[in-house]
Amino acid sequence: MNLPRTLIILAVVVPVVGLLLLWLRRTPSSDRTWAADQALMPKVTFDGSRFTVENLRNLRWTDSTNFVPSWETRSYDLDRVSSAWYVLVPFSSRWRGPAHSFVSFGFDDGRYLAISVEARRQLGESYGVLRGLFRQFELIYVLGDESDLIGRRAVYDGTDVFLYPIAATPEARRAVLRGMLERAESLRAHPEFYHTITNNCTLNLVRHVNQFAPGRIPQSWRLALPGYSDQVALAVGLIDSTLPLDQARARYRINDRARAAMDSPDFSARIRL
Repeated sequence: MNLPRTLIILAVVVPVVGLLLLWLRRTPSSDRTWAADQALMPKVTFDGSRFTVENLRNLRWTDSTNFVPSWETRSYDLDRVSSAWYVLVPFSSRWRGPAHSFVSFGFDDGRYLAISVEARRQLGESYGVLRGLFRQFELIYVLGDESDLIGRRAVYDGTDVFLYPIAATPEARRAVLRGMLERAESLRAHPEFYHTITNNCTLNLVRHVNQFAPGRIPQSWRLALPGYSDQVALAVGLIDSTLPLDQARARYRINDRARAAMDSPDFSARIRL
């Protein structure tokens, strides 16, 4: 009498175990057919304090999904980093939890380099929070122009974008930037899976900061919900503002300024107060 029940259990368990084994055997790769906006990984080379970025992204967006491709080579100097900025993009205005966050570094010649840690999608694939739990995406550091990485999100995606000034010493800015550049380059040879909880955009930023200053950003449940990460950053003094949270969010929301500056060569200057 128990045989049918055993067969039913086996019919359920065996495929699940098989899928689990296949999932565990899946390894990260840099060799896939990637989505066009993530097709090229950045290549970073150093020469003392100077560094060069190949495959720097500077796409010209015409709407939220279409763009004119543009990948460039630019050189910078770590000793000329003059500012750092935290970019926060909540996915919904009704609940701030899910969000994307990244950083941008300003140089004393007026240029900016944005660095966005992302789930790398294959061609035809779309990002999903749940899918990001199951080795569906690789990790990529996108290095690009602010008019691309910030502009598209602020103008075309229908999401709020906040650009907060970061309070940091010159030494800290240089150290965090160098750490991010080195990690971006290391992923070329040593790919990793993105993970929604353990290897996401915000947690990688936290690790870079805490690598330079251990414990600078304390553990918090809000870090698992990146939309609240500005609350953590403001509380620990990482955002260079004395405003209460609501006023800071209102002041540093840049969507209107980005729309007005989208086609301007001084986009970065105009989106800042």
